This record gives sequence, structure tokens and C-alpha cells, in this order.
Amino acid sequence: MRSGPVAVSVLAAGERRAAAGAHLRRADALTAVWREAREAGRKHAIEDFLFTYYPTRMSHLRRWHPGAGVVLADDDGDGDRGIGGAGAPRDDDELAGPADPGPPGAGWRWYTRVPAGVTLDREAFLAERGDAVRYLRELLAATTSRAGTFGCFGLHEWAMVYRDKEAGRDHRHPLPLRLGHAGTDAVVESHPVRCSHFDAYRFFTPEARDRNALRPTRATQPALEQPGCLHANMDLYKWCLKLGPAVPGDLLLDAFELARDIRYTDMAASPYDVSGYGVAAVAIETPEGKAEYVRRQRDFAERAAGIRARLVAVCDLLAV
Repeated sequence: MRSGPVAVSVLAAGERRAAAGAHLRRADALTAVWREAREAGRKHAIEDFLFTYYPTRMSHLRRWHPGAGVVLADDDGDGDRGIGGAGAPRDDDELAGPADPGPPGAGWRWYTRVPAGVTLDREAFLAERGDAVRYLRELLAATTSRAGTFGCFGLHEWAMVYRDKEAGRDHRHPLPLRLGHAGTDAVVESHPVRCSHFDAYRFFTPEARDRNALRPTRATQPALEQPGCLHANMDLYKWCLKLGPAVPGDLLLDAFELARDIRYTDMAASPYDVSGYGVAAVAIETPEGKAEYVRRQRDFAERAAGIRARLVAVCDLLAV
């Protein structure tokens, strides 16, 4: 096992500034709808999920990293003022800081100085995140090795509110049910439920759990995760966050954009009425809705495959 920093290329200061600026602009564009709602004090039942279930600060999403194996070259005469620079985003800032992360130094966590500039300190990173890197490498590779399943039709969201009214519970979102309580229950009862994702299954109502063909647990996640699952593909964003600065900025935003797009389909195919957000329902209780769901599911799986492969490559570069 190697120790210390791992570096395979050097990025000049001008290239760094261009990449950081492009990253910031793309991050702001991808979060514009959520930020507008937040600034107006409104909840957004679709996009809030990306910042609550996946707890993310805007400053973290906007902050560009080159990824493992890249040295950020020094600016002439900049010395060692820190990679963030005087005005760079702090962890508690939302939209503060310039596009350029500033001259390289040792101001960001897990970075270290080398003769040509600064780079990710592999040894320090793995001392804290090594177990996570090993687990994610196993999970991602196992998921990639399986064929996707494309017949679940997003029924996990329906199973999360199944028989809620009958049991005296409130359903999960402050949105009306498109088919009402009885109609929602009827859809669950007339379809086989085949959810393989633990973090969806754990929110099933007690009455719905025994209807699921599988019994996923956290321990069996590497054995059950499959590349057709919308939630497994959304979670690629979570895994990017877990790998932190080892993940290049463009990969982080690719995963975030995929998670955001999937989230819209997840809610469009859910039992909730999302028409107030300008989103048309994917009526999975109909043949046409099922076909549309599968079409989107396959497209998401194809996009996710590339992101998953790039994350495996990050883990391999760290060479745990």
C-alpha cells in the first residue's frame, strides 16, 4: 500500500481558476429552483429531498475539487495563503466566496503541500475514510456486476403510505394523494412489490412490508443493490459526498444532476399530486405510465453506469 499523497498530473493556476469558475456556475444553475423556494421561505416537496435526505450545504456543493491524483500548481508569488483564499466559502456559508478557490496551500482538509503545489493527502484521507472507501468499492462493483431490474414501477413510494388512513397515520408528504387513500391502497394491492433498496424499504408502512418480495437490510445491501433501482442511482450522489475531495468536481455535479432528475421522476410516479410544481404524473397504474416509467428507468440506469464506473476508478486510484 502506498502512503502519503497520490498525484498523477499537475493543473496550472489558470486551469484551476477556469475549472472552479465553471463548477460554481453549474452548481448554481442546478440548484436555482431550490434556492429560489428557500429564499422565499417555501418548501419544495420535490427538491428539498436533495438537501435533507442527502444533507448538503450549498458551500460544499459549490466548492470545486480536482480529485485524487491531481496537483494544484502554485500561483507565482502567492506563497502559501491556503487553498481557499481570503474570500473562499467557509463551511457555514451558503453562497459566499469567489469562483476561484484561490492559490493552493494547506487550507482545506486532507490537502497537503508537495514541491509543485498541493494535492490530496491519501494517507490522511484513508486514515479517516478508508473503511468507507473499501465498502463503497465493494458495493459499487457488486451493483455493476448485476443486470438491472426494470419492473418495480416505483411502487416503493406507494408502499410508504399504504393503509395510512385506515391506521390513523398521516401520509409522508404535505401533498394530496392523486388517487386518494382508497385508490392508492388498491394500486399496491393489485401489483407485486419488488423493492430491493433498503433505504426505501425501511420507510414502508407495517402493512406493506410483508407485500415486498424481498427483505432488504443494511447488511444485505451489497448483495441486493441493482443498477435499475432509482434510489440506488440517486445514492451515487451520496457516495460522492462520502468520498469528498477525492471526487472531481464534475463527477460530483454529474451525480447531483442525475439525483435531481431521478427525484422528479420518483415523485411524478408516486401517489402524490405534484401538478402544483408543473410536473405531469407518470401514472404507473396504467400501461402507458408503466411504459414511460421503464423508459426513464433505463435512461437513468445508463447515465448511472458511467458515474458508477468513475467512482470505482476513484476508489482504485486511492488503492486501498
